[in-house]
Order: sequence, then C-alpha cells, then structure tokens
Amino acid sequence: MKIVMSGFVLFAALALTGCSPEADHNQADVTFAQRMIPHHRQALTMSEKLPADAGEPVAALARQIQAAQAPEIDRLTGWLKEWGASASGHEGMDHGAPMVTATRADWLKAMIEHHRGAVTMARDELRDGAHTGARQLAQQVIDGQEAEIATMTGLLG
Repeated sequence: MKIVMSGFVLFAALALTGCSPEADHNQADVTFAQRMIPHHRQALTMSEKLPADAGEPVAALARQIQAAQAPEIDRLTGWLKEWGASASGHEGMDHGAPMVTATRADWLKAMIEHHRGAVTMARDELRDGAHTGARQLAQQVIDGQEAEIATMTGLLG
C-alpha cells in the first residue's frame, strides 16, 4: 500500500510540475515575443508611411498588415507580462527595411524583406519554443506573411 501511495504522490507531483507556469514556456518563447513586438511595430510604422504612388492594392495590403499585427502585439505583450518578462531588451529586427520609401516598388521590396525576417523568427520559435500559444502564433505568422510575400511579389510584377 505504501508503494502504491508513494507512486501516486510521485505521479501527482510530476503532473503538477508539468502544469506550473514556469513549465509552459521557455526562453525561446520569451525571446520570440521580445523580438517580434518591435518587429511588428516597425511593420505598423512602415504600413502607415506608404509612398504617394502606392495605389489601392498596396494600401489594402498595408491595412491587412495593420489588422493582423496590432492584435499580435497585444498577445505577445500579454504573454511577456504573464511570464514576468520585460517587453524590452531586444532591438527590433530591422532586416534592412528602411522606414521611409520613395516608391511603391521600394515599399514592397522593403516589406518583403521585413516579412522574411518575421518568418525566420517564427521558424526559430517553432523549432525551439515550448508555449503552445506562441508556437501557434508563430505558425500563423509564417502562413500569413508568406502569403503576403507572394502577394507583394505579384504586385511587383
């Protein structure tokens, strides 16, 4: 009976340890959130600064980027708060994307490069992260931004 009870206590302790807040995320998740927040903020800034010749398809894409990334920033910020981690500490991932672009083609090329940087960070999260929500968001970033890269490449002609 003592062996059975000891086994149960050990099992319960292991199960509870797996449910602790510390066990549901790791440093890769924190790094992903800390790097993606400024990266997304930069994309929002780029989306607000369209060149005069952007045209409606590019303007619509910029609105789509804003609609997707603003709520993602909120989710990432919430996770960092929940994990007791700072939202600062990592520079935004520039990926060579200028903040001001002169032409529609320049803007599209800069945003493509910027999106590629986000896809790289998201793939790192899928490879190394532990938090289910962060991994799901990383997959959404990959799917959404790869689709937008294809759209932007098409707009470049």
